[in-house]
Amino acid sequence: MTALNTPVLKRVFYISSGMLFVLTAAALLGICVGSAGGGFETVIRSIFGSSPADASLQDIIWRIRAPRVLMAALVGAALSCGGLVFQALLRNPLAEPYILGISGGAAIGAIIGILLGFSRFPGVSLLSFFGSIMTLAVLLLISSGRTILHKDSLLLSGVMVNAFCSAVIMFLVSMTRDVRIHNIIFWLMGDLSLVGFRQVLILTAIMIPCLTVLFWLSHSMNLLLLGKESARSLGVNLAAVTVILLVTTSLMVSATVSQCGLLGFVGLVMPHLLRFVLGSDHRVLVPACVLGGATYMILCDVLARTLPRQGEMPAGVITALIGAPLFILLLKRSAK
Repeated sequence: MTALNTPVLKRVFYISSGMLFVLTAAALLGICVGSAGGGFETVIRSIFGSSPADASLQDIIWRIRAPRVLMAALVGAALSCGGLVFQALLRNPLAEPYILGISGGAAIGAIIGILLGFSRFPGVSLLSFFGSIMTLAVLLLISSGRTILHKDSLLLSGVMVNAFCSAVIMFLVSMTRDVRIHNIIFWLMGDLSLVGFRQVLILTAIMIPCLTVLFWLSHSMNLLLLGKESARSLGVNLAAVTVILLVTTSLMVSATVSQCGLLGFVGLVMPHLLRFVLGSDHRVLVPACVLGGATYMILCDVLARTLPRQGEMPAGVITALIGAPLFILLLKRSAK
């Protein structure tokens, strides 16, 4: 459970305040940038109501850009914290929400819901969560008993399950013969272009209790880094903490997948960067990953909107271009 003292609280407050300022700046940038233009000064005045703006710009800001920025922030926070949890559980720097195949299982459930014509919520979201839980159950079954926290056992099981999920996804896509195939492929690459405030509210309602649980167990994650025997001797209920963390993270990941598709490597980039700067105390890292992951995802989405001369690219392309080289670098370092 979380064990906070005055120095830790002060450190969390100062770090979170600074990162919140950066997040606010990134969010304003995300709202100001777009193909419809408007200019930074014009958009800022329109947001704060200091000057009248044309109706089309108001619609673009409040119906398209603002919910997209908020969704990117929520997704970045969820995936960043997910990577932090998996790296703590497996004591492996290469772990992140996608490496265990949980996102692949969530994507299978979401694709089935889309093909069946279900609404995004609750139909697709529920099937996505069911897919992630089924994947998690398979992982726990493969790594059952004393090896549940063994980093090599669970990690290799996740790689195999992830490969199988990818094959199932490609099978479902190849069997689709109508116009939905384009939407599914674009969604699979991580699409933030079709979100609204309804999806933002749904994801917010899921994220708040999940992030609260992660912060509550942040001290337990510190103890897990010492090894399972040391953590058990210090009073950590290994089975309960592991299951709670895995289920909570699976819920966050499946919620993001059902709304925005697959966005890889976010859970690899931000935890590593923040751990390098702030240290390994999860009581500090959990709120830092929330704010840092949100900022990172907003900036990736801004690049996805501005780099192409016409239209835009999926945000997942940007996260992969940044995260894949880092993954290779970490893989080489861990092999030494």
